[in-house]
Parts: sequence; structure tokens; C-alpha cells
Amino acid sequence: MLIREVSDPRLTGVFITSVKVDRELAFADIHISAVEGKERAGEILAGLEHASGYLRRMLAEGMELRVFPRLRFHWDATPENADHIERLLASLRDEKKVKPKDADNG
Repeated sequence: MLIREVSDPRLTGVFITSVKVDRELAFADIHISAVEGKERAGEILAGLEHASGYLRRMLAEGMELRVFPRLRFHWDATPENADHIERLLASLRDEKKVKPKDADNG
């Protein structure tokens, strides 16, 4: 729905990483990330806040609930952190390949 229904250019490349709804159905905490990373976090969160009323209305139309939760958007750095860790591990693997075998024996 973010990609198809909302025509805000700030929301391109956005994906939802998790959604948690509280027990009372008062709030839905939506964690998001983007391909470009945290450099665009402020811009993306502003775009989502701007569209939150519309998104809430569109979601509520598709569900039969007495009350529909308010949407709260949060930046999720998990994909960026995972990518950073993967790059570190790859560099360690590369270092190990380059390291001469005799250096291991002292």
C-alpha cells in the first residue's frame, strides 16, 4: 500500500520491517527502513507522518475492527546494522586469505 497508494516521492524504497499492535488496539508501532539507509530517515518518517491519516483510513476500510489503532512510525536500523556486520565479517575473511600461512606459526 505504501508503494501503490501513496504518491509521496519521499516514500520510495521504503519497506516495513515489523508491526506491533498493543493489546487495547490503541497504537500500531510500525518499524520501517529504506534501501538508502538512515540518511533518509527524517525525510521518510516525515512523509509517513504526513500520510498517516490516509494510511490509517485505507487500512481501516479493509478490516472489520471496532477501533482501528493510531499509526506510529519508527526507524529500524537492523538491516543497516546487519549489512555493516556482514561487511566486517567479509573483510576479516579477506584478511585471513591474504595472511601468509607462516605468520600463524610465529
